[in-house]
Amino acid sequence: MAGKGEGPAIGIDLGTTYSCVGVWQHDRVEIIANDQGNRTTPSYVGFTDTERLIGDAAKNQVAMNPINTVFVCDIMFEMMCLFY
Repeated sequence: MAGKGEGPAIGIDLGTTYSCVGVWQHDRVEIIANDQGNRTTPSYVGFTDTERLIGDAAKNQVAMNPINTVFVCDIMFEMMCLFY
């Protein structure tokens, strides 16, 4: 690290199933809650004709809109790695 930054340091865990964000403050890492109050967010993104859905909203509509919903479960990810 070249020097001290002005703001707090953040870390983002982009998991294959869930993701989360943490910030270093008060001498420890604090995990940030999402708009649902959860400390982890499903790693889903969905698109409709009128909006972009992220996390729980995208996961909740995947059965109705599978073609326009992006997610990777652990088994699918492992299989892609094996065959690539």
